Amino acid sequence: MTFRDRVDAGRQLAKRLGSYANRDDVIVLGIPRGGVTVAYEVARALNAPLDVLLSRKLGVPGQEELAFGAIAAGDGRYLDQRVIQATGISEQEIARVTEEVTKTLQQRALLYRGNRPPLQVTGQTVILVDDGIATGASVYAAINALRQMKPASLVLAVPVAPAATYAWLKHEVDDLICVYAPERFYAVGQFYEMFSQVEDEEVQDLLQRAGRLLATKRSTAESVSIRNEDEVSIDLDDVRLEGILSIPHDSKGIVLFVHGSGSSRHSSRNFYVARALQAHGIATLLFDLLTNEEELYDRANAEFRFNIELLTKRLVGVTQWITRHPTAQRLPIGYFGASTGAAAALAAAARLPSLIAAVVSRGGRPDLAGSVLNSVRAPVLLIVGGNDEMVIGLNRQAFQRLTGQDKQLVIVPGATHLFEEAGALEKVAQLAADWFSRVFVARQSGKEPSAS
Repeated sequence: MTFRDRVDAGRQLAKRLGSYANRDDVIVLGIPRGGVTVAYEVARALNAPLDVLLSRKLGVPGQEELAFGAIAAGDGRYLDQRVIQATGISEQEIARVTEEVTKTLQQRALLYRGNRPPLQVTGQTVILVDDGIATGASVYAAINALRQMKPASLVLAVPVAPAATYAWLKHEVDDLICVYAPERFYAVGQFYEMFSQVEDEEVQDLLQRAGRLLATKRSTAESVSIRNEDEVSIDLDDVRLEGILSIPHDSKGIVLFVHGSGSSRHSSRNFYVARALQAHGIATLLFDLLTNEEELYDRANAEFRFNIELLTKRLVGVTQWITRHPTAQRLPIGYFGASTGAAAALAAAARLPSLIAAVVSRGGRPDLAGSVLNSVRAPVLLIVGGNDEMVIGLNRQAFQRLTGQDKQLVIVPGATHLFEEAGALEKVAQLAADWFSRVFVARQSGKEPSAS
């Protein structure tokens, strides 16, 4: 296997596209649905806008598998005159098929974008991203349709493609970036450990998050200087965990992100909150509590995510590791927990009372920390969605068991468990930034933080 999943593929691909980063003329287009997951990571790394390329072949009536052209949502239509002449398709048939396919694309555009207009392609450097290419026929049609929209430059970027397809397509675009182009190729999925189907809801979510993330990054670009953002390996006694360490200049403290299912390093929600914290001068460590093998097993059996003792032990180990890191060892430490990771965060805070300055839980299960809740001395903020009724009840029970004086339970109106609603995740990020900032500043000044 070459890629763990589409997120990993997108990050590997983004490293090959560094020359396109932070340019005002670059946009990223993902081919739904799997290509959008890869494209999100590319757009995030390049600090570029993300949209979908909605394109579709125009099939010969009665021989729909044979394409006489393609259209892209917008003004792009490509007609293959050789196929049209060979099959004798009339102008009326071309118009009818084009109209039918256009309606389908308009429906898909409304599903994915809602009322948001598509990104402007004309005059831009367009990076077209998919999760892999096999024969290349579909992407070739998309490229030709996209060309009719007159981009200044067209870049095709994919994690994997057969060597022969790569050799053909590199002459059809201005630049072709491919992480891996093997001679022996059977299917795109053979190069992924996890290649599950991407649902429409995930495409919608990624497009919305990309827009919010870009706005946040650009609005804070002048005020935030990241001194160090590195992929790190954390060696504990019996396991190696992977993470991303980001340290702004003059950091007030550092927050470790804790997610029981092991997705902290790849979670778009955690990444969004991490960027918001960095904008407030707070360092972050996004990392996976589970190894790749454990997460694969956990996806099928949900065993490790509920093993609070295991998660707590690893979090304690990671915390001790960060205290030895040369650029972070003197910073106050906080935990941002989600799901069962919130229980592990509280349990670890109880074990490390002199180290942990604050804990924030987003839609978490603090109740799973059990009897250790009354031993937590760090200030604790519990954030729950207003429509997440079961978790609200569990958080209220946990809140009553917390004996520290500095604690707060905030319910975000209208939000569900994943805080996918407009403005919900922004509210979480702001609450967390304010909580950690208050506690870290007080800790660095040698004062106890005042309860809010």
